[in-house]
Amino acid sequence: MKKYMYIILLGLIAMFSFQQQIWAEKEEKKAEQTQKMIAVPNSVLKITKENTYPNPAQDMPTLQPSELAQSLIDSAKVKIENPDLIRLLNETTVNSTPFAIGYRAIIYLGQWPLNYESAETSPNWEYQKINTNYHDNRGANMPYQIHYVQEAQKIVRGGLTAKVPNTEDVKEMMLLKAMEKSGLPLAFETIIGAGTKKDHKYNIPPKRLGYLYGYAPAVNEKGKVTYGEVYLMLKGNKKMIIIKNVTSQGVGAWIPIQDHVSFGFLASERPR
Repeated sequence: MKKYMYIILLGLIAMFSFQQQIWAEKEEKKAEQTQKMIAVPNSVLKITKENTYPNPAQDMPTLQPSELAQSLIDSAKVKIENPDLIRLLNETTVNSTPFAIGYRAIIYLGQWPLNYESAETSPNWEYQKINTNYHDNRGANMPYQIHYVQEAQKIVRGGLTAKVPNTEDVKEMMLLKAMEKSGLPLAFETIIGAGTKKDHKYNIPPKRLGYLYGYAPAVNEKGKVTYGEVYLMLKGNKKMIIIKNVTSQGVGAWIPIQDHVSFGFLASERPR
């Protein structure tokens, strides 16, 4: 009896240790995901509420494949992540028939960018200068407070750094990956409206000129896009995706951070 109790005890200890290991691995993965998020410096302020131009929210929900689309994706030997290709497969209907023995058909769906693999996602907090607020305090004996007021509407655009086939599909996949890795609201175009203000004050000392510079920040996304010719094969009652002539190409993009402004303040004795 003692022998059996000892075996059971050992089993419980082993089970507990295994559960602890799984929990530790989950916590480690969670920590890794947190570290991937880009930390925003104090000099960068959010202007979603203050922006006089309401930018459309860039909600990019992951497109869920249908049951048939998922089975086709699983049959491919190359990873398929292109939302437009998944959408096409979702719209595909193939009716099975008991008399399909010996039936065979190959349908060419075209050449597609299949997936994008991110190698680096890094911010540039001063991607594009959008505004300068200025005050001459050289004739005063007291400090003067200056704050941000957007003097003119600015359109900030990003884009791919080189030409690649199926540009829009590639941009969409890169945007999804960059948003996932950075945790930031990204868009290939963002607008800062004229008259946008922020109450944060900057002190210009006496006998100084004060310059408050505003910059639109952006993320530089780099990685690899994989292309391939996609075929839908119907063989009897079986359905599968065949991908031929697979190629990969390096690609980069600048993607502005929506509704954020990076500030730089300078007090100088001489005009800049």
